[in-house]
Amino acid sequence: MVAEEVIIRPIITEKSAGAQAQGKYTFKVNKKATKVDVKMAVEKLFGVKVTNVNTIVVKGALKTRNGRRYRTSDWKKAVVTIATEIKPLAYKSKGGKEVKASKKFNTEIKEASM
Repeated sequence: MVAEEVIIRPIITEKSAGAQAQGKYTFKVNKKATKVDVKMAVEKLFGVKVTNVNTIVVKGALKTRNGRRYRTSDWKKAVVTIATEIKPLAYKSKGGKEVKASKKFNTEIKEASM
């Protein structure tokens, strides 16, 4: 799936806005998207490092109109945890010397909080 097809829109409620302080962002996603698809899409679209993805299928609500009952469609929600502190990568080079390399990642998603 293309990243733009996976993420439908951010979900902004009081609970999700409070969780943004811990680096947790909530999105409405495509029902066919897997956790790996969601992780890759968020990393590509927002330039952040995703550490954890939790997905929930929200069942549709039972409604009544003109005396007839119907159910709204089910949808999928994903709670994505991003890395708020980026640690530099350390590895040994050929001579045994330790080399540190840091990747450039954002520590918050600014577009989702609008």
